[in-house]
Amino acid sequence: MLNDDTLAAGHSIKMQVAENTDVLILPIAGGLGYKSTLGTGFLNAGQVKILSLTSGMDYEIANPYETELINFIQIWLPNGSTNFSPKFQLIDFNLADKNKLLPLFSLNSAETNKKSRGFIGKYDGRKDDIYHVEKTENSPLPSGVFVFVLSGVFEVQNRLLHQRDGLALMNVYNAEVEFEALSNEAILLLMEIPLKK
Repeated sequence: MLNDDTLAAGHSIKMQVAENTDVLILPIAGGLGYKSTLGTGFLNAGQVKILSLTSGMDYEIANPYETELINFIQIWLPNGSTNFSPKFQLIDFNLADKNKLLPLFSLNSAETNKKSRGFIGKYDGRKDDIYHVEKTENSPLPSGVFVFVLSGVFEVQNRLLHQRDGLALMNVYNAEVEFEALSNEAILLLMEIPLKK
């Protein structure tokens, strides 16, 4: 699941997972408060929180501002690992480091012997890049790649994507995803997710 959510000032939402799930919370505009059984805290733009929640656990996201809207991305990745346990991680990134993909997360997938990986990058207009899909000899299963444009315009694998457009790629030619920013300060979210049988 990938939700692109906007929350009004002073409001909150509560979510509950039905199975073991890695939940990623990524602020886009404004900071946000969060709380779960794993703890409470505040996230700013430039941070991502990963909550590894077991079935039935919940979390809450709140807009702490009096007048401002906040915007954030929620990503849920089910995790069927036998040694899955509740935990959290906080990852910082700096989009001032432009024109390359920055690591956002790397999560083990016991079902496929591969990792789910995520990246984010801010690009100047006409800058291009190539993402190389991970190859693992131990896992014959392919990975899917999901691209989501947070701002600006990109061309990805010869497809035009505008702000908040997404593209799922199931069979990646040559295990490479080519993309080019067509506007300045364009931000791209890219995730490689192992496919199940």
